[in-house]
Amino acid sequence: MANMNTTFVLLLNLLYLLLITESISLEAVPSNSIAVNANVRCIEIERVALQKFRKGLKDPFNRLSSWVGQDCCNWEGIGCSNQTSNVVKLDLGSSNLCDFEGGSQYTPDQPNCLSGKLDPSLQNLKYLSYLNLSNINFQGLSFPYFLGSLKKLTFLDLSFTMFSGVVSPSLGNLTNLSYLNLIPSQLSERTLSVSNIYWLTNLSSLQYLNLQNIDLSKAETHWLQVVNMLPSLSELYLSSCGLHHLPQTLPFVNLTSLSVLDLSNNGFNSSSIPPWLFNLTALINLRINLCDLKGPIPNIARASLCNLKNLDMPFNFFIGGPITEFIQALSGCDNHRLEQLNLGSNQLSGVLPHSLGYFTHLRELHLTNNSFSGPIPSSIQHLSRLEILELSYNLMNGTIPEFIGQLTELSTLDLFSNSWDGTVTETHFLNLKKLTWFSLSSTRKSLVLNVTHDWTPPFSLQNVLIKDCQLGPAFPAWLKTQKNLLEISLVNSSISAKIPNWLWNLSSLPLKLDLSHNQLRGDLPKSLSFEWVDLSYNNLTGSLPLWPSVSYLSLRKNLLSGPLPVNIFQRTLPKWIGKRLPSISELRLRGNMLSGPILEQLCFLAHLHVLDFAHNNFSGSIPTCLGNLAGLKSLVEYSTSPIRSLLLPLTYLEHMDLTAKGAQREYYSQIFLMNSIDLSRNNLTGEIPEALTKLSLLFTLNLSWNQLTGKIPENMGALHGLETLDLSCNHLLGPIPPSMSSLTFLSHLNLSYNNLSGPIPSANQFQTFIDPSIYEGNPQLCGPPLITNCSLLPSDGDTEAVDEDNEEFSSEKLWFYVSVVLGFIVGFWIVCGSLVIKKSWRHAYFNFVDDKKDRFFVAVKVNMARLQGKIEA
Repeated sequence: MANMNTTFVLLLNLLYLLLITESISLEAVPSNSIAVNANVRCIEIERVALQKFRKGLKDPFNRLSSWVGQDCCNWEGIGCSNQTSNVVKLDLGSSNLCDFEGGSQYTPDQPNCLSGKLDPSLQNLKYLSYLNLSNINFQGLSFPYFLGSLKKLTFLDLSFTMFSGVVSPSLGNLTNLSYLNLIPSQLSERTLSVSNIYWLTNLSSLQYLNLQNIDLSKAETHWLQVVNMLPSLSELYLSSCGLHHLPQTLPFVNLTSLSVLDLSNNGFNSSSIPPWLFNLTALINLRINLCDLKGPIPNIARASLCNLKNLDMPFNFFIGGPITEFIQALSGCDNHRLEQLNLGSNQLSGVLPHSLGYFTHLRELHLTNNSFSGPIPSSIQHLSRLEILELSYNLMNGTIPEFIGQLTELSTLDLFSNSWDGTVTETHFLNLKKLTWFSLSSTRKSLVLNVTHDWTPPFSLQNVLIKDCQLGPAFPAWLKTQKNLLEISLVNSSISAKIPNWLWNLSSLPLKLDLSHNQLRGDLPKSLSFEWVDLSYNNLTGSLPLWPSVSYLSLRKNLLSGPLPVNIFQRTLPKWIGKRLPSISELRLRGNMLSGPILEQLCFLAHLHVLDFAHNNFSGSIPTCLGNLAGLKSLVEYSTSPIRSLLLPLTYLEHMDLTAKGAQREYYSQIFLMNSIDLSRNNLTGEIPEALTKLSLLFTLNLSWNQLTGKIPENMGALHGLETLDLSCNHLLGPIPPSMSSLTFLSHLNLSYNNLSGPIPSANQFQTFIDPSIYEGNPQLCGPPLITNCSLLPSDGDTEAVDEDNEEFSSEKLWFYVSVVLGFIVGFWIVCGSLVIKKSWRHAYFNFVDDKKDRFFVAVKVNMARLQGKIEA
């Protein structure tokens, strides 16, 4: 019996424990989280919140097609807790960058992209710990404040979401956050700002922080102190944040875990590198490019940055002599890890140290655009993993060592614009099987590239740039083996042969061809596959063919002849012109013998930025419709993005030759808005079209040495971007328009040898034009800088009076001659008519004439007889 009681008591206790456990389990689940259907895991209030969020989104590719039914835990991008069924993860981020046009205007080119509004119902996802909405275009909406209520968040990614306004300080409530990415846009303008950054100090668990392209200018005096209070921070990205203050001292470095630091593209007002930066011993990646940093690179403690893999410091103003101590300090570690070293585009000098060869893990070495001198150090041959070697635009000299050919991993070899000499042979390329980019030039112009005619290179190049070398006289036959070329540039390379036919269709890929400044001969082909062509300064002959695929063309200084082919620009616009010439941005035909009119079909080239027809025989008037060229009126970019050009080394930047500011100049920069019209030295007649004043973004206008007449357009001051204006050697008349005083960017002006009159404007920019030669040949011009005093010339009123008098005199003279003619006609017919009609008057008139004739004859005879008698006596 006792045993039965004991057993019963034990069973009761066990049952009680089970009830207690179930009660605790039920209490652990919120009342609203009890699912209606045992087979449905999703919590109703959270499903409703997600459905409201879904209604605010535009999903043209049905990426969220699975968002149907009751169980939201099975929807794409949703993750639920296995214990409570609460939504703990919302991941709709995309790895692809969505295309944005015109700021918030969205173009859904990728199926992963979404757009729309962010519904505040998401704040009902109380248990959400992971939120990724990256690359969803929220179309410039204000930054959502309600996100600060999602206190369980550990991961928040709002990158490239196009939010605007001020980042909410309520994010400081997310004390569990370890990952925060708020990059607003891949566009250059900053649409987001931070007014108070102190909320970051609450995020003590933060490991990843990316505020790139967010305006932090209001926090620039204390941003470092705030960041230094985040002890767990491992990666920090603050590029393009508008920071101008880089503290030189930091009393206590708390960033012991920081492995990535990106401060690039902040103008730190000529600050130097602070010493504390090199005390971050855990650094793996350091980016301080485009920071306006100046001064010498500081000496650092030996072996202080042993974990460093990537050091990126280009586009600053670092100066000084040899970088030997700096390189030796970096290489002083027992285990070298450096993989990328970029000191390009600074003002560093001296010889390259031998210690560069100690970085045996180095994959990229960028030293372009400095003032380094001396030869390539022999220790470079030990960098067996080197993939990129960039030494362009320096003062290096000596011969190029043959061991370059043993760097088997090399894909980019950039030796452009140095003072090399000697000979480059096949040995220099012996084992460069991975080479895709090769550039070489020597300012001494004595470097010889000597390979056999039947040489087959081991590599397959995409870009080859050779300039100022002795490559010719034969055309390099080895190029025929390169089937993946995107760019061929053989400038001033002593090639005097005929261009082989195989070159014109070498590749099916879009291609750039620059063979300028050689002695190439022969006719141009009827077709070719290139998009960018420069064949200037050669001896090419024949007429200009139809190349509709070309977007850049320069053929100046050749022996071309004949008119522009009529099948390029017909009297009526061809239907194919929009498809086959859609993106031509530069049209250069300078220095040939082209004739005929400038056809109006040019005006349909909406992307045209440079029109250069100088030094030809074009005739007729300037087409009025040139004032409609959209590329000279609005911000129409070249096909080469300026952002892309900025990211490339200087070797790869496009170049442009312009006749501007009185001289021919070669521009090496990000080619953007170098807008130019040059029609000089032709036989153009008529007036300068008023419509040209609509080209508000025109950089250069040169109409000199033509036969233009009429006045300078009154609204010339509307060309706000004009820097160069040359109207010399024409037949222009009238005053210089006062509106030209508003051309504040005008730095070169030439109005000489016309028939201009009146005072020279003296306001604004004209005060800087002190050279009288720019006005000479205009005898009726007066005022500084000419010595002619305007008081000695007729004033405007006097001139008008004189003009009126002259006009009145001319009118009176005309009527005088008219009256004389009419009087003669009337008098003649009065006399002769009466004689014809009246017979008695006719007889009387003729009798009178005969009588007078006889009397005159008798008088002459008598006088002659008397005179003869006197002579005989």
